[in-house]
Amino acid sequence: MWCLLRTICLVHIFGSILCSIFEPLPRNPEANMNINEIISYWGYEYEEYEVVTEDGYILPIYRIPHGKNKSSHLVPKPVVYLQHGWTVSASIWLANPPNSSLGFILADAGFDVWMGNSRGNTYARKHVYLDPHSKQFWAFSYDQHIKYDLPATIDFIVKKTEQKQIYYVGHSQGTLIVATVKYVSGAIRAITSLGTTLTKVLFGEKDVFSSSDAKYFVEFLCQREIAGAACNDVLTLLFGYDPKNLNESRLDVYAGQAPAGTSVQTLLHYAQGVRTGVFQAYDWGSTLLNMLHYNQRTPPPYKVNDMKVPTAMWSGGKDILSDPIDVRHLEANISNLIYHKKIADYNHMDFVIGLNARDEVFDEIVAFINEDLSS
Repeated sequence: MWCLLRTICLVHIFGSILCSIFEPLPRNPEANMNINEIISYWGYEYEEYEVVTEDGYILPIYRIPHGKNKSSHLVPKPVVYLQHGWTVSASIWLANPPNSSLGFILADAGFDVWMGNSRGNTYARKHVYLDPHSKQFWAFSYDQHIKYDLPATIDFIVKKTEQKQIYYVGHSQGTLIVATVKYVSGAIRAITSLGTTLTKVLFGEKDVFSSSDAKYFVEFLCQREIAGAACNDVLTLLFGYDPKNLNESRLDVYAGQAPAGTSVQTLLHYAQGVRTGVFQAYDWGSTLLNMLHYNQRTPPPYKVNDMKVPTAMWSGGKDILSDPIDVRHLEANISNLIYHKKIADYNHMDFVIGLNARDEVFDEIVAFINEDLSS
């Protein structure tokens, strides 16, 4: 009898523990919504367009033409373009509620907000003639983001809005001016150190870090009462240490939107940068192929100092994907740097989804644009 009671008690205790661990957190309505649905859910109007690049990729771009104050929606507004980082999409600018998402904050501040998508992410897998399941579709790196995606998107926005200038905000790969990534650390460095052959064996030669069953598992796990803290630890391995600045109640939304995928070739291009410490075009692996693509034996370097536009920069002391040493190298090569704020505690994702990102970054972006407009 006593054994039976002890067994019942143990079952009850372990059951309580398991229930505590796997007790689901309240689910956010935006979890698994697409970009249009998120914008509409928060009561904003949106427009969606498709941009066709010179080499045939079809990229969806999203516009929030005004904030919730519709009375001034016919007045031409300054245009701000937001470009996401590696393996995510335009949805990253809308992943938090309106008072803490840059896309909504800019719209409510009186700007005409546009958000782009790089080829290969969840939203940008269409081509004029290439099959997205073919290796040819995935034969791109951030060279093509720079050469084709960004110019086509900017040209479309300028033509559509009839504005003479736009303001550009980029995060991570979205800056497209990362001078070096030599000092990347954490889990990403381990992945980029695999070598070309092993990388292709493990990931194939098409897409990588795309939406999959793994994402739904992560979403399920991270929405548990206690396991959410473990998910925060995993993000630390990927992006750097700043657990206090992550809104764990939004993990289902973040998991529903990221990762959004990219090409294996882009991963190899990043690995090249980690290995060489040089910001240059993709190395095709042989003198012959480099001659074919670039008319020279080695890939040409990117000249960051040719960028003459006024540039403001925010960097993080705990960012293991944009290490402070790499940031110093970049800083020295920006010819018109007007502002650089170093945030000691920030990791890589704090700049877009951090709890205090509005105070540390977003409000300053709004202030910089308003100051420039009034000068």
